[in-house]
Amino acid sequence: MLAAVRSAAVLGVDAFDVTVEVDCTRGLPQWTIVGMPAGSVKESRERVSSALANAGIDLPPRRITVNLAPADVAKTGTAFDLPIAVAVLVAFGVVPEASVRDAVFLGELGLDGSVRPVRGALSVARRLSQHDRRRTLVLPTSSIGEASLVRDLALCAPASIGELVGWLRSGALPAASRPEATRAAAETTDFSDVVGQESGKRVLEVAAAGGHNVLLIGPPGAGKTMLARRLPSILPSLTEEETLEVTAIHSVAGMVNGATVIAAQRPFRAPHHSVSTAGLIGGGGNPRPGEASLAHHGVLFLDELLEFPRHTLEALRQPLEDGRVVIARALTVVCYPARFMLVAAMNPCPCGHAGDSSRVCLCSLPEIARYRSRLSGPLLDRIDLHLTLAPVPLRSLGEVAAAESSARVRERVEAARGRQRSRYRLTDGARCNGGVPGRLLLRQLTADARALLDSAAESLALSARGYNRVVKVARTIADLACDERIDPPHVAEALRYRPQAEVIRR
Repeated sequence: MLAAVRSAAVLGVDAFDVTVEVDCTRGLPQWTIVGMPAGSVKESRERVSSALANAGIDLPPRRITVNLAPADVAKTGTAFDLPIAVAVLVAFGVVPEASVRDAVFLGELGLDGSVRPVRGALSVARRLSQHDRRRTLVLPTSSIGEASLVRDLALCAPASIGELVGWLRSGALPAASRPEATRAAAETTDFSDVVGQESGKRVLEVAAAGGHNVLLIGPPGAGKTMLARRLPSILPSLTEEETLEVTAIHSVAGMVNGATVIAAQRPFRAPHHSVSTAGLIGGGGNPRPGEASLAHHGVLFLDELLEFPRHTLEALRQPLEDGRVVIARALTVVCYPARFMLVAAMNPCPCGHAGDSSRVCLCSLPEIARYRSRLSGPLLDRIDLHLTLAPVPLRSLGEVAAAESSARVRERVEAARGRQRSRYRLTDGARCNGGVPGRLLLRQLTADARALLDSAAESLALSARGYNRVVKVARTIADLACDERIDPPHVAEALRYRPQAEVIRR
């Protein structure tokens, strides 16, 4: 008998429909799985047969052929165990065919018949909600938390294959109880912890308000890492749609547990400088999202920037421009979203003390030039804000002063982003100034501001990209000042954050 059951698979972070077809005929008992299955999918025949036997479901020996359609797309993972088992039961007449018509099945089976969690459940739930809302998603109990974030989709969560068979025979799939969503505890770091470094705080405020990339340069102990780790505390909270996108990426990466947890702050990822290219941007034999995608809608912090391999850093060019990572393989192309704020920190020289008035730099000019050449000009050109930090005097560290809190700064950031949302409501994909085409902002320059920018662009030899990024930063500074037009003071401040890139490149 022939049977067909609906399932789904995840490619990148997007789900697509898969139909599991099973044909049971007389002949030598054997299992054959076709449809470009990976090794983990081929192994499902042992898991399914053992799970059914241990669940007390005895099937006569037959020749079983399983097809995963569409057959021209590679299938990976263990999520097809449950739909294959259900399709086999329908083919043998154990379960009525009508009971599975309006359901989509997803789950891994243990040898004891238990239904275990799989990656990408939220991606599947989002696709069904958008394209086939009338169907019920049958998935593991441990995956209910993330799938529950999609509110308008019916969910069913059996603990075992035996329990699911009983429900299908009765003709009704009971709705799963949805756990209460809990908000993760926010980090306790605050801008008020930082002594001095007012210029660094200002740069991060501008970066947070406009979604700009930042490079902090300074000797060890100047406070670069301390400032960067407090950036999430001044960023606006994730919107509902952004929360779904971030959780979907983390689900595909296997970082979501059974509870429904809503992030209180935007992602902050800080990989070690020994990270591989695949670890940073994603990839591998079985592609997985990298740190750039895990930082989607958040911050990617690269401490000790020049210690990263140059070829690894160069891989960031595409996501910095396009907001996504495209990984091409022989059989498929995988795309991961990666719209993040890049915050990088580096020392000015190998010993770290170049430009430090309190310590002597032991590096020669050729050594400094070789050290800084590890970072290419094209990558530097994609960083909007460059700031050199000086160490805070030691006597100032013991002073108790009322520094501005992150909450106060966040209010200004949210107000500036609110102006940007209103301004770009008709611009596709534009959430803040950092992602807006520069041509849309040039008309907002006053005549004096345009003259100042053109003059500075010639003297600093700015590239066309650098020119546009100065305009974007100036627009953000104007938003923080509640100004509708970009005036010369806004351009002047934006230019102060640009020349560092030109100095390093030379």
